[in-house]
Amino acid sequence: MYIINKLFGFVCFCALLAGCAGTGNRWYSASDQGTVSTPAMLQYGSYSADMYGTMDENHKIAVLLPVSGPNAVIGKSVRPAIEMAAMEYAPNGLQINFFDTGTGNITETISRALETNPDVVIGPMFANNARIIREMKPYSLPVLSFTSDITAVGDGVMSVSLMPTNTVESTIAQMKRNGAEKFIILAPDTSSGHIMAGIAKSITGTYNLENTGVFFYNEGNSESMRTATMAASMFTARSAANTRAKEILSDILNHEELSGTERVSIANQLEHIKKRDTLGELPYDSILFLGNGHDTKSLASFLRYFDVGVRDAKFYGTSLWEGDNIESDITMIGAEFATLPDIPEKFSNTYKNATGMDASHMAAIGYDTTMLAIDAIYSKNDLSEHLLNQSGYIGINGLFRLRPNGSNERALRMVRLNGDGTKTTVNKPSETFISPIYNLNTNYVSPAESMALNTRGINPNKYINLPDRLAKKYRSKTYGANYTLSQQTTQLPTVTVLPEDTTDTTITAEDYEPVKLETVTRNYIDSTEISE
Repeated sequence: MYIINKLFGFVCFCALLAGCAGTGNRWYSASDQGTVSTPAMLQYGSYSADMYGTMDENHKIAVLLPVSGPNAVIGKSVRPAIEMAAMEYAPNGLQINFFDTGTGNITETISRALETNPDVVIGPMFANNARIIREMKPYSLPVLSFTSDITAVGDGVMSVSLMPTNTVESTIAQMKRNGAEKFIILAPDTSSGHIMAGIAKSITGTYNLENTGVFFYNEGNSESMRTATMAASMFTARSAANTRAKEILSDILNHEELSGTERVSIANQLEHIKKRDTLGELPYDSILFLGNGHDTKSLASFLRYFDVGVRDAKFYGTSLWEGDNIESDITMIGAEFATLPDIPEKFSNTYKNATGMDASHMAAIGYDTTMLAIDAIYSKNDLSEHLLNQSGYIGINGLFRLRPNGSNERALRMVRLNGDGTKTTVNKPSETFISPIYNLNTNYVSPAESMALNTRGINPNKYINLPDRLAKKYRSKTYGANYTLSQQTTQLPTVTVLPEDTTDTTITAEDYEPVKLETVTRNYIDSTEISE
């Protein structure tokens, strides 16, 4: 049987000889790893001795998890999954030692873990700790960390968690499949929010999409969300354009000689416009939300308030929506987001029976990571070569592979929200890496900054139908224009714009009280200035 030693806080561990685990292993470049073929299946609940060398060899795995302190809930959800994998899968002679990173001096904790001379380290959970162990460990020692921060991995420290590059690119690819052309980004004003926005902007060219605006907000802050969505909706410009259109139509009804047909047409247009607060099309057809589900629901509510709904733009999100009860929000019907495959029922039941908790994707990642570590340790292959198998592995969370730079790739599915607590898979995850799943080079992603809407603005004359003899007389200025040619990724067709009328005359009508317009300039489109 395997041995699990519980080492929490400053409990002293009897250190073994320190050394370089897996002597002779090295970190391969992609060209060293052979061709891509069918991925290997990580066995669930059993192992075959024929797959390995000598099964009774003594080997060690060190596990670094926060099981006390403010992040204990995360560590305590992952640890049982690691223990499950060990109990079901570990050969005789494997020793798994747990170290608590939740309290005390993290450097001392990592030092004690390394003194056990492990073949593989599982953890730590967070980027700062991953950076510390990357500096402290022997170069050839593989570390399977749960951080998804690409800046914290490398040199044998590999992320096993879902990378933001994967979930963002999967969603961008789905936008393209759905026929999207232009989109805006609404992201939290955090380091990860800026990175994810940078990922989205970096990949747009690959999928021939145009990003026309980036807006950041403070997480959980209603006023900040209101400001961001008001700018993203072009509400000030669209409402001013609506007011101007009503003034024009009202003035024509009251001051111009019209035929019966013309009068009916103008009156119907006025009646229709009066039912809305805004006028004009948005310079995008899709919105990419890069925050969690709770914030996304609030943002969507503000967008509706500012007259932007599903009829105007399709909503997209990332795996951050998972678990935030967004599936039950009827206002999010039709929204799509990238996520991992469903956790198999067998694993979920076993985990819940053992812990009393529902299995999370992070727990499943802990299970898969332990299975992979054991697989690699007892494989007849070189340790690092086995971990970096280009063909990848299929575990509880589906297809994945580790990359030489410390990142990973996970096959994701796209799901659509039904508004009743359920979701429908609209694009299944890939089953192999024979055809590349992702295109973005994670080494060249820069954080994004805020970007005001790139728009030619709203000219009311475009949205009302006037008799030809009156069109020039009732010209209107364009509201909210903020057009920069250099922001375009595709060439736009030539657009003829009527000269702007710089003098708005006072107009009256029996059933319409004109509203005094503020001076509308290109600055009407606000932008919000813009961790693990």
